[in-house]
Amino acid sequence: MSRRWYVVHTQPHAEFKALAHLRRQNFEAYLPRYTKRRRHARRIEQVASPLFPRYIFVALDLELSQWRPIRSTIGVSSVVCCGDAPAPVPEGIVEEIQSRENDGGMVELRPLLNVRRGEPVRIVDGAFCDYLGLFEEITEDRRVGILLNLLGRSVHVFLPEAFVSAAA
Repeated sequence: MSRRWYVVHTQPHAEFKALAHLRRQNFEAYLPRYTKRRRHARRIEQVASPLFPRYIFVALDLELSQWRPIRSTIGVSSVVCCGDAPAPVPEGIVEEIQSRENDGGMVELRPLLNVRRGEPVRIVDGAFCDYLGLFEEITEDRRVGILLNLLGRSVHVFLPEAFVSAAA
C-alpha cells in the first residue's frame, strides 16, 4: 500500500489548532484555505478561512503509520472512516486543490458561472429547475442571486452556484 490522503473531522472552529497538533506529531496534514471577505464593525476585511470548515486532510500509509492517535489529537473530533479503517480521498483530489493555490497559499476559487449582471441564466436543479432568469450577483457565501419572473412578478432568489448555468 502507498501513501494516500484521508479526512479528519475537527471540532468546531478548531481546524488551525488540529493542524498544528497533527504536525507536532509528525503527521503530514493539509488545510486548504481561501480568502474570504468578512464584514465586522462596519469594516470589510479579507481573512483566511478553511475551504472545508471542520475538515483537514492527512497523508498516511496505513501499513506503516499508526493512525489511531489522530483521534485523540487536540482539536480533532474523528477520522472519517469506512468500517474500521479510514476512508481514502479519491486519487488526485487533494493534489488538484493544491494546484489551485496562489503564491500566498490560498486556494483560488474559480467562478462556475461566466455571466455578467443582467444576462440570462438557466436553473438546472432544485425547485425552480428549467426556469430562466436574469443574473444579479454572487454573494460572499457563493450563492447566486437571480431575478425570476414568477406569476407576473419579479422575484429575487438565491441558489447554490451549482444549480445555475448560463442560458444557451
